[in-house]
Amino acid sequence: MFISLVSVAQSKVYQSEKEKIHDLVHTKLKVDFNFDQKTMNGEAWITAKPHFYSTNTITLDAKAMLIHQVSINNAALKYTYDDGLNLMISLPKTYQKDEEFTIYIKYTAQPEKVYQKGSAAITSAKGLYFINADGSDKNKPTQIWTQGETESSSCWFPTIDAPNQKTSEEIYITVPDKFVTLSNGELVSQSKKGTNRTDYWKFDQKHAPYLFFMGIGEYEIIKDSYKNIPVNYYVEKEFAPYAKDIFGLTPEMIGFFSDKLGVEYPWNKYSQIVGRDYVSGAMENTTAVMHGEEAYQKPGQLIDENVQENTIAHELFHHWFGDLVTAESWSNLTLNESFANYSEYLWREYKYGKVNAEMHAHENMDAYLNGQNESKTLVRFNYDDKEDMFDLVSYNKGGAILHMLRVYLGDEAFFTGLKQYLNTYKNQSAEVHQLRLIFEKLTGKDLNWFFNQWYFAAGHPNIEISYDYNTLRKTVTVNIVQLQADTFKFPFTIDVFESGKRTRHSVFVDAKDASFTFPYTKQPNLIQVNADGSLICEIHENKVLSDYIFQLKNADNYAHRREAFLEVAKKQDDKDAFNAVVEALDDKSYKIRILALQQIDLINKFSKKDVIQKIMNIADTDAKTLVQAEAINTLGKLTDPLLKPIFEKGLQSKSYSVLGKSLVSLYYVDKPAAIAKSKVLPDEVRKILATPLTRIFIEENDESELPFIAKTTLSGMYLTGDDSSKVLFQKAFKQISESNNSEAIQNLVDDMVDKGKQYKGFNFDKVVINLMRDMIKDQQKANKSNRENNIEIIKTAMAKLL
Repeated sequence: MFISLVSVAQSKVYQSEKEKIHDLVHTKLKVDFNFDQKTMNGEAWITAKPHFYSTNTITLDAKAMLIHQVSINNAALKYTYDDGLNLMISLPKTYQKDEEFTIYIKYTAQPEKVYQKGSAAITSAKGLYFINADGSDKNKPTQIWTQGETESSSCWFPTIDAPNQKTSEEIYITVPDKFVTLSNGELVSQSKKGTNRTDYWKFDQKHAPYLFFMGIGEYEIIKDSYKNIPVNYYVEKEFAPYAKDIFGLTPEMIGFFSDKLGVEYPWNKYSQIVGRDYVSGAMENTTAVMHGEEAYQKPGQLIDENVQENTIAHELFHHWFGDLVTAESWSNLTLNESFANYSEYLWREYKYGKVNAEMHAHENMDAYLNGQNESKTLVRFNYDDKEDMFDLVSYNKGGAILHMLRVYLGDEAFFTGLKQYLNTYKNQSAEVHQLRLIFEKLTGKDLNWFFNQWYFAAGHPNIEISYDYNTLRKTVTVNIVQLQADTFKFPFTIDVFESGKRTRHSVFVDAKDASFTFPYTKQPNLIQVNADGSLICEIHENKVLSDYIFQLKNADNYAHRREAFLEVAKKQDDKDAFNAVVEALDDKSYKIRILALQQIDLINKFSKKDVIQKIMNIADTDAKTLVQAEAINTLGKLTDPLLKPIFEKGLQSKSYSVLGKSLVSLYYVDKPAAIAKSKVLPDEVRKILATPLTRIFIEENDESELPFIAKTTLSGMYLTGDDSSKVLFQKAFKQISESNNSEAIQNLVDDMVDKGKQYKGFNFDKVVINLMRDMIKDQQKANKSNRENNIEIIKTAMAKLL
């Protein structure tokens, strides 16, 4: 699963693997839907067997259901279902180990009556979601989709809802004939009856119950393939022409991961579907991956960057780590999510090169280090709620730990070990110790120290570095002091730069204080610790400006060059520093090029026309459109009419980022031309360029555009963008709130209701209600002609959240 991650403190409550009293064998379902009531009529045939001990009862998870019938071989069974959570069934006899039986259950699933905590923004993990079920929202399609992780499949069918269970499945899904369905495995047959159609999906391999999936809606199916395996993309009609632009790298990803792991893709198809109002980022349902609507992008966005590409890789890699071999408990979630997180690095390393992968790794690590996760272990048997496991430790830190293990063992051992792990535990569940034992047996190395400190202990090294030079002996000693409470052991790379030549030294730190001495011929220009960037750590050392300038120009790792740039950019009144910033405009990392454009001081006394000319060339020729866009933005700050041709040319770009930046830059040198252009842009482009257009319309105080602005104001204030754009949208909110424009107010509160419900898990509904109260006060103070009508619009919206 790919989600928005939040930090939760580690609890003292011990959470064990769920005891296996029974083993699921097979699950057969027949379902149809009551759209008005948002319920599902279901029949389930659950085949199970005792795991070891003989038993005459079975308990199934079944949340908030109406149970109509429970039987075996047409004979009714006694059962209790008092708490609406556990269906406890008395069997007709005592069954022995491995003796199978099949129970029939007729039921009604009532997802709207489920209340259980969900991950991240999910207030109630209902398992089964009806989207615009009555069709009242003309801007949103009617859809049904499921979300099983962690234990929500039992909201729509009775099961043993635990990750250490594995079952095959078959599902008969009856829907109005206009809808397309998607589920796990193969679509075996379709049969029509009147205006309805029943699709029969069959999945012969075994997987965990949380990976069961149904997706229903009016979709176009765009067909692709990997070898002889169907690879399909289910998208709304509007995005059908762009489906392969969004998802089209999937076959190449399947081939790359299959080759890298030495284990071929293990399933019979790979489909991806996009759902509206999805409660998570994406989900790795076996052979039927679900994506949130942020996956939808137009060519003008995709030319800049496919923002869903990492997620596509992430969910695909789960089909080995999570679906084929599953963490036996949520405490061992790292066996699923850390691998999926690391797959993003692997893919970017393969497809776009080392620097691109390092950029991604740095952003992942930066999020972890700034996320207040010091007290949480990767394998965590102590948590208040299983949803708390989905955090920056399980994802970001876990992925970085796998990279450290890869660097320590070497590529051949690391990937051979993964192959053996997958082949040994395929179609089973596993725990972290089993991964460790695979690597130990393969390499002959003891890895207890590595797993104990990185998987079963919390934190990371916090290191202070100092240097002692002996000019007589021509040696330098690197002193390493660990400042944190616990002592870590780790391999450590140190680069010594001497006369422009880099020499890498690999050492092993196994004490709180450690020192390593290296010879040199000429005084080193720089010593770079953690040179390969692989160690999860924080480093403190004293460097002067000349050190950072050299580091910016010569460091091998992206994170070190970025660190140096941020320091050098603070001192641009120094000519050498300014020149280094100018040189950074050519850095091999496009993100450092963007940083340089954002922070270069063109008012600086060292600025020359040739620097501005250089930026003009970047705006025209940089290989990355995001860099072109930032160059145009930088030139726009000069408000020089002579630059107008550059901005006008940018308005013709296929890139929406270039177009947006050009529009705003043009506004500051030719307002009428920019406003005229903004009025004639197609609606789909205006929606995507909401931020730059809002900047223009708010500055112009253009009330006619307030209905347009209102549709993205709330997202701009809270959910997207940087600090400057948040300030912009706060200003927009105030302008709408005080306006007489009923259409704008209606658009704003409609979005507030939608977002308030969607992010209720963050208590965002309370934030929205307070904003609505402020709007009422603003309307009362403004005393415009539509005041009473506007206040009624706001109150009606507020009632939907109270």
